[in-house]
Amino acid sequence: MGPTRKPNVCSQLSRRALGFFARDAGVVQRTNLGILRALVCQESTKFKNVWTTHSKSPIAYERGRIYFDNYRCCVSSVASEPRKLYEMPKCPKSEKIEDALLWECPVGDVLSNPSDYKSSLIALTAHNWLLRISATTGKILEKIYLASYCKFRYLSWDTPQEVITIKSAQNKCSVLARQIFGNVTDATLSHGILIVMYSSGLVRLYSFQAITEQFTQQKLDLGCACRWGGTTGTVGEAPFGIPCNIKITDSPPLLFEVSSLENAFQIGGHPWHYIITPNKKKQKGVFHICALKDNSLAKNGIQEMDCCSLESDWIYFHPDASGRIIHVGPNQIKILKLNEIENNSSQHQISEDFVILANRENKKENLITVTASGRVVKKCFNLLDDDPEQETFKIVDYEDELDLLSVVAVTQIDAEGKAHLDFHCNEYGTLLKSIPLVESWDVTYSHEVYFDRDLVLHIEQKPNRVFSCYVYQMVCDPAEEEEGEDDDEEDEEAEEAEEEAEILNTNC
Repeated sequence: MGPTRKPNVCSQLSRRALGFFARDAGVVQRTNLGILRALVCQESTKFKNVWTTHSKSPIAYERGRIYFDNYRCCVSSVASEPRKLYEMPKCPKSEKIEDALLWECPVGDVLSNPSDYKSSLIALTAHNWLLRISATTGKILEKIYLASYCKFRYLSWDTPQEVITIKSAQNKCSVLARQIFGNVTDATLSHGILIVMYSSGLVRLYSFQAITEQFTQQKLDLGCACRWGGTTGTVGEAPFGIPCNIKITDSPPLLFEVSSLENAFQIGGHPWHYIITPNKKKQKGVFHICALKDNSLAKNGIQEMDCCSLESDWIYFHPDASGRIIHVGPNQIKILKLNEIENNSSQHQISEDFVILANRENKKENLITVTASGRVVKKCFNLLDDDPEQETFKIVDYEDELDLLSVVAVTQIDAEGKAHLDFHCNEYGTLLKSIPLVESWDVTYSHEVYFDRDLVLHIEQKPNRVFSCYVYQMVCDPAEEEEGEDDDEEDEEAEEAEEEAEILNTNC
């Protein structure tokens, strides 16, 4: 028999959360995640590169699953070493999966089939089919034919885990559509709001519910017979598909509009505020935070990071639903909070909650030139804030289950870049853990980094569509353990003796 394998901590915690060891799964789950966070951040815990692979097609990651070959092949990253879950049959390029979302069963709904309670992959194919695929076996559970009148390409959540938005490639607008909406460059749907964007920088918001109530021509039900345009067919089956049953014949009620550089527009905070950049090129990197109810600028609501860099800084509402704002520059990360002004509850102000600074020195370079007369002239200048030889922030994300901010920082050392992933306390910004990434980091490539419980995953896109995937798993370093055992043997014996004495005293 081989050596006994240590139990997987994440697996045990998940079993307990499902009720194997306690009745109140919610309380146990929160406790488990607190334990896991402590394990992740303790000094002896390491993250080891357990798997590396390369692909000629894009690589995607979602909730412990790595997808290859346009979602045709799925690999589980939960095990100690990634293993293949399934591989779907090969298909022509005209039928490949264009986009996909992981759907997990809604809480509180009674579903018709047992398989509906398990996770599924909602996939959009190049020939306009919407598929529901088992996330564990790759079996196709449901198929819906969308339509032939346009090319659908993108999937997103309107309401997370409940309502899906399927968006087509941009089509040439009809004369009527241009009269109603104008010259639209892009549109999307989020939380029941239709967001329409224009090349001028204008952003307009409409209620999608109001549009459906006012302009729906005929209600459609999937799988039911329907007569449309002189043709009878089954909704969702080929070749009938889903007819376009909303025809907008008049301008719908406008909820809100604002002008912003490059259509950059975000809503969040408590109460609702929005972030824009004034619609002038020289204002790039300047962010205005305004109240949604009356467009008033918050006190200290103009945020501009004092930095000189090739890449611009970015800002967004914190995904932890705290109402805070994350502002990221090359050498600092500001966490901002939105508070009521004292004695004036109708107005709010922006203040710093905490700041994370890059680990770097303030360096100045001397430029020496010699004039024609032989005079030596020295000029002193500052390096760019995103100078590759200085530690620079590249990615900032939030791990909601462990309540940690994950930050990727990169430094160019000689000819190659070296990156490390840092975990910061989400409440105070304290650095809790730093993980070096063994692979080199080229700042000219496209990178994605995921931190998911006990897993770190780095996806890199190189030139000529070469994709690389590096998987790290949380481990306890055996060598470090053995050294610690030898060094601390006498201390442990003394501690055990003290514990035995305490137990005897307690029993007495």
